[in-house]
Amino acid sequence: METMERYQRAQDGFDAVLATVPADRWDAPSMCAEWTVRDVAGHVVWGQEQLRAWATGDEYTVFAGAPGAPHPGEMAGDDPVATFREARAAAEATLTRDTLDRLTAIPGLGEVPVSAVVTLLTTDHLAHAWDIGHAVGSTGRLDRSLIPGSLEWARHNVMRRPGFFGPELTPPADADEETRWLAFLGRAAWQRVPS
Repeated sequence: METMERYQRAQDGFDAVLATVPADRWDAPSMCAEWTVRDVAGHVVWGQEQLRAWATGDEYTVFAGAPGAPHPGEMAGDDPVATFREARAAAEATLTRDTLDRLTAIPGLGEVPVSAVVTLLTTDHLAHAWDIGHAVGSTGRLDRSLIPGSLEWARHNVMRRPGFFGPELTPPADADEETRWLAFLGRAAWQRVPS
């Protein structure tokens, strides 16, 4: 279950970053254009709920946290850390060998097994952990062991359009692996958070 192990490590990292957000910073700008820190958290919560539906075959018609949604923060509630942990636990309870093999249709990717969605969400958790951490000045680093696999996935699957990923950026010549990965995802790790 290497896919699940990587995913759980990405979730742990995201959880750790969420836990560092000061109470007065949830509505601060994030590194995702037009989204606050709470919006990023709400989007990740939405991803957990959508994953649970894909794993179980249930219909899920909530779009408030979808990529490009105007205010996904409503999905995070008053306590984004607790909301994320609840959504994570509910989704994980549905992920078995059988449900990971279940086919589901993903816009832009076509029909894929749920395990492929888990791989997508590994990158989503890593990138959004950075988005939040960078926005609030958290000094924690991402799990570097996950970056090569995330970059490999992104090179074959990234969708560059509003609400998804921005254009690939050119990092500084002396950039480390994490900065180069972020640049591929359209994130300028060498720039300050927008004010």
